[in-house]
Amino acid sequence: MQIGHICSNNVVTCSSNTTVLEAAQLMRRNHVGTLIVIEEINGMMVPQGIVTDRDIVVVVLAEGLDPKSIKVIDIMKVELMTAVETEDVFETVERMRFKGVRRIPIVDKMGGLVGIVSVDDIWKFLSKEISELADVTTRQQTREKVARRR
Repeated sequence: MQIGHICSNNVVTCSSNTTVLEAAQLMRRNHVGTLIVIEEINGMMVPQGIVTDRDIVVVVLAEGLDPKSIKVIDIMKVELMTAVETEDVFETVERMRFKGVRRIPIVDKMGGLVGIVSVDDIWKFLSKEISELADVTTRQQTREKVARRR
């Protein structure tokens, strides 16, 4: 299965000069804990970094800094790992595990943002697959019972 099939296409983004306060307000308004920092390049939204609600709390608020004067570029993670939408889910999971990240932007072959995938998205996918596998056993038992009655 390709990672692009399970990613969320509803990605909340901001620019690198968005203030931390504006970022927090975007998160609240959109009920998300992550923003993808993008730059528009040739009409494409290209991911440049990622900022989380945890970054805001740990880096800004816990240090007593002013969220109105700090930009997301100052706190975002710039060592951004992305996955191309055609990449295999399990390959993506392996890279996420190796890098220790819980969410990554999904891009097209040109590098344009198409979605985001989180560990929760992967859990949902895997649980559905496990449920489908459990149905195989149930169906097999039902077919066997019917066959024995003949």
